[in-house]
Amino acid sequence: MTESDRPPTAPRARLLRHLPLALIVLVAVIGAVTLRDYISFDTLRENRAALLELRDSNYLLMAGGFVAAYVAIVAFSLPGAAVASVTGGFLFGLGSGTALNVLSASIGAIAIFLAARAGLGQVLSAKLDASEGRLRRLRDGLRENEISVLLLLRLVPAVPFFVANLLPALVGVRLGNFAWTTALGIIPGALVFTSIGVGVGSVFDRGETPDLSLLWAPQVIGPLLGLAALAALPIVLRAWRARRGV
Repeated sequence: MTESDRPPTAPRARLLRHLPLALIVLVAVIGAVTLRDYISFDTLRENRAALLELRDSNYLLMAGGFVAAYVAIVAFSLPGAAVASVTGGFLFGLGSGTALNVLSASIGAIAIFLAARAGLGQVLSAKLDASEGRLRRLRDGLRENEISVLLLLRLVPAVPFFVANLLPALVGVRLGNFAWTTALGIIPGALVFTSIGVGVGSVFDRGETPDLSLLWAPQVIGPLLGLAALAALPIVLRAWRARRGV
């Protein structure tokens, strides 16, 4: 098919593929400017009685509304994800709160992944597949160690959550692997934030603000780094075997 024979809708279709990610970026920018002062611990403190009353009167409605709000926060990279996680523990306790936090964050992450993969991800993935030399070796290494790399992105606290959502989509990671490694990999962090939320009522009663620096405490960061090391172990072993020709 020559250029003149190509359907005129093709450029429009290519533009439409980029629309979901462009919309996410636009909403993220607007949200960063307008919502930063609203999704906060002060807002939770001021509305905690009303939230608890609504939870007690209609638990399922409250749980559904919480999941929808948290998914939107993650999917559009809005400020307040940490506040949402703490709120999950405050409203639903450690077990249910952790489950709802993991479910919500995973759905939001998958939404970003699909939006990025539909547009920019297709372009970059195709270029990687057609590449040679160093880029080809990088692509092959990522594909071979896909599970380990995905788990590392989730378990290393220094990696921003939105980066761990976007990067895999841009290099052609499989959706199934992205979904289950996201759900599994965010459980440790979700447990920490949810446990903070369980005791946030007494923190508010003392006139204090929840201390999120707990994530960097040795008793928390140590096990997280240990899990990250376990996730990295297959990569190290494959590299060692390749070097020795095993």
